[in-house]
Amino acid sequence: MPGEYDVIVVGGGNAALCAALAARGAGRSVLVLERSPEHARGGNTRHTRNIRCSHAAADRFFSGPYSEEEHLQDLIGVTGGPQKIDLAKLAIRESSTLPEWMSAHGVHWQQPLAGTLHLGRTNRWFLGGGKALLNTYYQTAARMGVAVRYNALVEDLLIENGRFDAVQLRNGNGGELVRARAVVIAAGGYEANIEWLKRHWGDAADNFIIRGSPYNDGTLLAVLMKHGAKTIGDPKGFHAIGVDARAPKFDGGIVTRLDATPFGIVVNRDARRFYDEGEDIWPKRYAIWGTLIAGQPGQIAFCIVDSKTIDRFLPPMFKPYRAETLQTLAPQLGLDVTNFVNTVTEYNRAAAGNTELRMDRLDGNSTRGLTPPKSNWALPIDRPPFYGLPLRPGITFTYMGVEVDERARVVDRNGNAFPNVFAAGEIMSGNILTKGYLGGFGLTIGSVFGRLAGREAAANAGA
Repeated sequence: MPGEYDVIVVGGGNAALCAALAARGAGRSVLVLERSPEHARGGNTRHTRNIRCSHAAADRFFSGPYSEEEHLQDLIGVTGGPQKIDLAKLAIRESSTLPEWMSAHGVHWQQPLAGTLHLGRTNRWFLGGGKALLNTYYQTAARMGVAVRYNALVEDLLIENGRFDAVQLRNGNGGELVRARAVVIAAGGYEANIEWLKRHWGDAADNFIIRGSPYNDGTLLAVLMKHGAKTIGDPKGFHAIGVDARAPKFDGGIVTRLDATPFGIVVNRDARRFYDEGEDIWPKRYAIWGTLIAGQPGQIAFCIVDSKTIDRFLPPMFKPYRAETLQTLAPQLGLDVTNFVNTVTEYNRAAAGNTELRMDRLDGNSTRGLTPPKSNWALPIDRPPFYGLPLRPGITFTYMGVEVDERARVVDRNGNAFPNVFAAGEIMSGNILTKGYLGGFGLTIGSVFGRLAGREAAANAGA
């Protein structure tokens, strides 16, 4: 009937566009429904820079090989093990095909940015960052004949006898029913829904900063749950990093991230250290710091560095607090002077004699007799001026989502797959991510399962 599509894709970021391009490439008519206005399209993809891919050898954009086995072990090492190991292996196996596919759809590449830690071998950087990636995909989609509607809030799905039939839209003219033969849900998590976060974190969620899109409020996750979808992943879990406490509440993006942690120490509101700042290579550990800070009093922490290391990491968005002495730095940060000086003095004593900083590897320059330890890169903080950078939890996306099978079909609470309802991206990342995060792997999940969902939806629509 008029107005029908073969495939509707709900969402407008990387996973959604990969699904749309794949379904259209299979010859199906496709409609993308993006909740945001056009200028804000793309969800969290706007704030990305690179994608993690397995590959057999170095090339112009990879500095060395990165095997599927190493990729899997890195993922297990930072997450404690995926919920569904077969889906993790699928993502890693298919990741090797992504650069060629992305290039074929218009993406261009660049060398790793200066100051990015340890990623030149494992991750591939797209030219211009996330907005350029999105613009490229939208331009390609337009050339291929994919229809796109903005400001398109999907309020509900019409599902009868387990089969999807239509989406219920809310727009300026009221409600609208748009039918299709299959649907791909790629609408993100619920990290921008503070009240939902409070169910699991209590009032601490008021102090969280949401790095990405304010439109990711979990509407489609709630809809799928209402229709009997099985959830997977820790409802309290999320990809969260340390961001500047002065960042905007929503949508500050990657520029609010602070990469200073391995170059100094981190103290809480009581001026006490609470975790090993040198535990492992930064891209394998940076995403634990949001959760760590979320567990501290007032959800606030401070990274302390000195003049030896202030220029060794990417410059922060906001100027660090600066002082010639530790005693004068503490009041600027709102910290007790005695506790702060004692903490730094104790750390310096434990790091005495360490003089070299090798950020390209685990350098073994550790503290001695200190709890918690700093296992690597433990240089004394003893050369003025001294700097303090305030940190809060910066939430990127939530891990609880819907369970999917190996065809990206959403699974119901009885363990049966909806035949024509598919999911990709953050809304199903809990199948693979449990805690922690591996730099660039969110785009890997979105790209692999976006393509898969698009292909499967196209095949279902033609059945």
